[in-house]
Amino acid sequence: MKIKKILYGLSLKAITGFSAFIILLIVAVIMLNIISGGWSHITWEFLTTAPKEGMTEGGIFPAIFGTFLLVVIMSIFSVPIGTISAIYLSEYSSSNSIVARFIRFSVNTLAGVPAIVFGLFGLGFFIQFVGKGMDNILYGGIELRWGQPNILWASLTMALLTLPVVIVSVEEAIKAVPKELREASLALGATKWQTIRKVVIPNSLTGILTGGILAVSRGAGEVAPILFTGAAYFLPYLPTSLSHQFMELGYHIYIMSTQSPDVEATRGIQYATTLVLLVLTFTLNFSAIFLRYRIRTAKSNFG
Repeated sequence: MKIKKILYGLSLKAITGFSAFIILLIVAVIMLNIISGGWSHITWEFLTTAPKEGMTEGGIFPAIFGTFLLVVIMSIFSVPIGTISAIYLSEYSSSNSIVARFIRFSVNTLAGVPAIVFGLFGLGFFIQFVGKGMDNILYGGIELRWGQPNILWASLTMALLTLPVVIVSVEEAIKAVPKELREASLALGATKWQTIRKVVIPNSLTGILTGGILAVSRGAGEVAPILFTGAAYFLPYLPTSLSHQFMELGYHIYIMSTQSPDVEATRGIQYATTLVLLVLTFTLNFSAIFLRYRIRTAKSNFG
């Protein structure tokens, strides 16, 4: 019987180890393919200049800047709203509350909605309804400024897409805070909000950052939500206002691979742009992971 348990444990370790090896091998093959295809096209000019007419020359700096700005604005909206929603679900609402059930149902539904549906929603709600309404109020309907695709509506659409990820991860982090800490704070005379602000949020800060990391990872690579809400095919200058359109790396890759008259001539640019997008995403993720690590280290040293 003991031998069977040992063999069972060894076989389970072998299966899981082999599965992990296959996953790492697939990732390594994909990365090597992208690096080998795009490395030769990565130059200083490619990274710092705008594309030229025809999209076969020039660089991708407007797309890099637009992707970075999209992720930052998206995080500014999605992380605070997701955190507040998670705090309400875990600290204020009861499990049998109709409101809490409705919110959880909405979060689960949003998590399963295809990305292209978010793009159509952003076009209908943010651009046609909110944007044109703002133009009618501010400019009397004479000037079309907000009732058209721009980086603000694209960022808000992407924030809705990543909101379920933030809510779920932050709620799990808040639930992981020991109940005894809350009880001790309340026993010392602190109010519920003071307990949440001074005890719960600081102890779940790393989980909040995890939600932000997951949101960045998904938002930086999505293309469908911004197809109708702000991304531009060719824009050789940087957006200077939230009401301007922008170039984005993922959309640029999509256009180069599907709409280019000569795909072979742009293949190197496609690979190079993909490599830059991966590096940008990894850099944003690493920055958040490093910040989370420093917070954990400071907390453990303080303790």
